[in-house]
Amino acid sequence: MHNTFYIIQKEFKQIFRNRIMIPVIFLLPFVQLIILVHAATLDMKNVRFIMVDNDCSTLSEKLGSRFSNNSFFTPVKYTWSVSEAEADLLHNKTDMILVIPKGFGQLLVRGEGAEVQVLIDAVNGLTAGLINGYALQVIAEYNLEVLTEKGEMVRSHFTPKNINIEYSFWYNPELEFKYYMVPGILAILLTVIGMFLTSLNLVREKEMGNIEQINVTPIRKVEFLTGKLVPFWIIAMFELALGLLIGKMMFDIPMEGSLMLLFGYAALYMAAMLGIGLLISTMSQTQQQAQFLNFFVLVTLIMLSGIFTPEESLPDWAKDINLMNPIAYFIRVNRMILLKGSGISDIKADLLIMFVMAVVFIALANWRYRKIA
Repeated sequence: MHNTFYIIQKEFKQIFRNRIMIPVIFLLPFVQLIILVHAATLDMKNVRFIMVDNDCSTLSEKLGSRFSNNSFFTPVKYTWSVSEAEADLLHNKTDMILVIPKGFGQLLVRGEGAEVQVLIDAVNGLTAGLINGYALQVIAEYNLEVLTEKGEMVRSHFTPKNINIEYSFWYNPELEFKYYMVPGILAILLTVIGMFLTSLNLVREKEMGNIEQINVTPIRKVEFLTGKLVPFWIIAMFELALGLLIGKMMFDIPMEGSLMLLFGYAALYMAAMLGIGLLISTMSQTQQQAQFLNFFVLVTLIMLSGIFTPEESLPDWAKDINLMNPIAYFIRVNRMILLKGSGISDIKADLLIMFVMAVVFIALANWRYRKIA
């Protein structure tokens, strides 16, 4: 036990002496947290559009004003030439073109159906889908207004006036995307500390030639590995607390559940990620090799974790792989506790799975280290 304490003490001294590692551990993650929460969002606040109004009627102007006054749309120009608007779309000067044909207003006045055309830049399919949804919502609201003014309410498509429907979104009533992203970004930052830096730290001992000297000392392998892992586990827990504080102060993220339960689950998660980092270090002879392995593993696990896209959208084979992805479990549990207020009964299966992962990864790393020692 004394040997473990001295190794932990030595590791903390090395960490705080390293001028490169200090910013990576304490400064860079929180700069990334502040930036990524704003950058990694699916909300679109500035959809550029061009209006091609070939009707120039009062009704067409009302439709155009609905888009112009909408917080999601920003008018770029008004023109009568579709080809000119398409040229701007081709040169990425606009995201959408709203084409109102001639006779649009007359058809509506006569009570006949009128058509409008929406041209969207679909290079990015996700963006195009969001723009299409926004545009259809504006047109549907305008259509309802026109029908209401004429006293025509189509029962098959619209709700009668005496029925009032109010929508309520659970756990995120204002649909703030930052509430969804902050728990996920925190999980990624902890992963970098627990996995990336741990693997590089042990490989550095190999490059400096210290590992051979340590292997011939009376220090037991368990004491050495524990002393190597505990400092980064403590730092990760500190960064989780600081990250939650920044998330509350800067983004006002809700904390509905028990923080003690969150830290308990994070402790198991960090044990699993430290085990993966240690396993990578036993398979690498240089820091460059460890970096390549870390990059491959991290990118794969992050892309499958559901931080940017829902897990339900993954193919079946990817869902099977995701059953062994610790990041996916931690991000989901993080959001459940903070946003939903989930208790231990709601995440007991995740607790068991994470405990098994932690034991398996640390056991594999321990076995692998003994093999090459």
